Amino acid sequence: MEASILSTFYPPLPLSNKSHFCSTLKPTPRRQAFTVRSAISRTKKEETVETVRQELQDCRLLAGISYKGFTVRQFQQLRAQIPETTKVIVAKNTLVLKAIEGTPWEALKPCMTGMNAWFFVHGEEIPAALKPYRTFQKEQKLDGNDFTGAVFEGKFYGPDEFKALETLPSRAEVYATLLGSLKGPASAVVGTLQAPARNLVMVLQAHVKKLEEEGSP
Repeated sequence: MEASILSTFYPPLPLSNKSHFCSTLKPTPRRQAFTVRSAISRTKKEETVETVRQELQDCRLLAGISYKGFTVRQFQQLRAQIPETTKVIVAKNTLVLKAIEGTPWEALKPCMTGMNAWFFVHGEEIPAALKPYRTFQKEQKLDGNDFTGAVFEGKFYGPDEFKALETLPSRAEVYATLLGSLKGPASAVVGTLQAPARNLVMVLQAHVKKLEEEGSP
């Protein structure tokens, strides 16, 4: 009897009204928390992409390192050992790929697998920037955490080619070789300019041209 009376005064809502009623409910605290976390995550990703782009502005070499198994303490030790002109950043491959898209650094795409830390070398002495990691790698017995590749002067260097970057002559060695070449024929200078380390190439080529013009009758 009571159920009959209630159904008379409070008939069931139509399905459409029920849907409208549910749609007007306010978001639950859990939904609000999820929305906030999503916004924070998106902001952090954008900040990471921007950080990578800023580091690339005066970067001379960008290399990837497999960091799987690294501890926080090991990262702190590594950062303390590398030169001030080198910076190590841990960032997802997708975010780094987004930052380098449309730039010469896009040649680094073959490295976009696995877990990478990224070496940004801003100094001119490439071997001096890479050597501390080799020392650290040996001390910490991190044989499996090698360089996954690098881009230098627009060219990609895979793991098998990385030795070429670690053995580049220093600026002092380039200058010494150049000075020795200047004492000989101009063609010797051209040979020096074709060596792996090529700082100030345009300036030196102009100097060679000037020497040839002065030597011509």
